[in-house]
Amino acid sequence: MPAQNQSSPLNADPDLIGALLARITAWQRHGLCVVGICGAQGSGKSTLVADLAEQLTLRGVRVAALSLDDLYLTRAERLVLARDMHPLLATRGVPGTHDVALGLATIAALARGEAAPLPRFDKASDDRTPECDWPRAPAKTQVLLFEGWCLGASPQEQAALAEPVNPLERDEDADGRWRSHANAALAGDYQHLWSKIDHLIFLAAPNCEVVARWREQQEAALRQRGGAAVMSPAEVRRFIQHYERLTRHILATMPAYADVTVRLGEGREMQVIT
Repeated sequence: MPAQNQSSPLNADPDLIGALLARITAWQRHGLCVVGICGAQGSGKSTLVADLAEQLTLRGVRVAALSLDDLYLTRAERLVLARDMHPLLATRGVPGTHDVALGLATIAALARGEAAPLPRFDKASDDRTPECDWPRAPAKTQVLLFEGWCLGASPQEQAALAEPVNPLERDEDADGRWRSHANAALAGDYQHLWSKIDHLIFLAAPNCEVVARWREQQEAALRQRGGAAVMSPAEVRRFIQHYERLTRHILATMPAYADVTVRLGEGREMQVIT
């Protein structure tokens, strides 16, 4: 299991960051505004959220941040899924490995104006951190920056699931049970969670191939620093295959319905906002 992700070095143009801040400011209303930020692994979501949160706070906005990664089921819960449904469900990431009810409850508490605890997941131990260690959002939070690699994604048509997209699906999900389970989860409870998103920002990678390179760059940086539980290049290639199907689907479909699409270059530079 991979170590804790490091923030990717998003090359953020100050003018484009300013444009995003202007959009978010315009979206604000009485009560809570949930701004979703979707982007593939390594696209710089965490960096962008940190920048936006800092700038909004300087403007006097009460802001909180939540990652879809912090809503993973516990390791014990995923091991039960792996035993009962499919071994690949032991690996966190795809729809069906998150605690959607926890996400809904957290957003509901923020919408009520509570100084609600924000869930946190420790990727190094592959388990949820104790609730007593969770940070709290400010009371009467005005903006929740909610980010995730598949946030806001739509399910695929059933026919699209028939053919494997990579060796992982071909060799370890030959009957399609794993990808069908993930797609059914995405079509079900996840859509209830997505419905709480008021506005969606999509960080669009130039293609799916560069996503694997970005993820390997993260691991290479960890290896140079002697990080624990770092994946080898071969392990990265296998790991990224868990997300390839839905990443390709998101790249093809999300620009049509996201409120804002930020086009990224191969160096993660923000090129244009549409």
